[in-house]
Amino acid sequence: MSHYFDLDPALESKPRIVKYSINGIDFELESDLGVFSKDRLDYGSEVLIKNLLPLDLGKDILDIGCGIGPIGLTIAYFQPSVNVVCSDVNTRALALCKKNASKLDISKRVTCLQSDIYLEIEGKFHSIVSNPPIRAGKKVTYEIYSGAKDHLCERGSLYIVIRKAQGAKSVKDFLEQLFGNVTVLDRSKGYYVLKATKVSQKEI
Repeated sequence: MSHYFDLDPALESKPRIVKYSINGIDFELESDLGVFSKDRLDYGSEVLIKNLLPLDLGKDILDIGCGIGPIGLTIAYFQPSVNVVCSDVNTRALALCKKNASKLDISKRVTCLQSDIYLEIEGKFHSIVSNPPIRAGKKVTYEIYSGAKDHLCERGSLYIVIRKAQGAKSVKDFLEQLFGNVTVLDRSKGYYVLKATKVSQKEI
């Protein structure tokens, strides 16, 4: 059985549309079988997006585990000064993300990149955002958290959303140890939005 974090080009295709509304704008993203939250916008992603949009995320943003792109593409749509790298291991999800960026007319500021976690990621980012692939297991998700520090600019921040039932407290404690700081930006229906900022040792 294929999962959204697998690489399975032979998977059957049944295209569909994911519809959602943010800040009064209606979005329709192309979706398909074999991608995360294939029929709707995941509530965790919605909560993360709504918390991120009012923030100054800096110019260069990485959406890791982007799926069909709702988080990174929505940010790019509302913040025309940013450049977003949308990365995922799933080639079908990335192809859809690229099509969705084109439909939103933001392709010039969005790069869709196949990468197993940070393997193909180059450079540093002002913000890294993620609704991490919990079903891929802790080894994968914790590599997303730990690797973020090396891929952030100084004073750059990691933003993630995670459910309390999926280990939000343990992740919060891990980020606190890793970064020396962590902030709970929001709690909603069991989902936590966490922020950890890369600071120099003397600031911790």
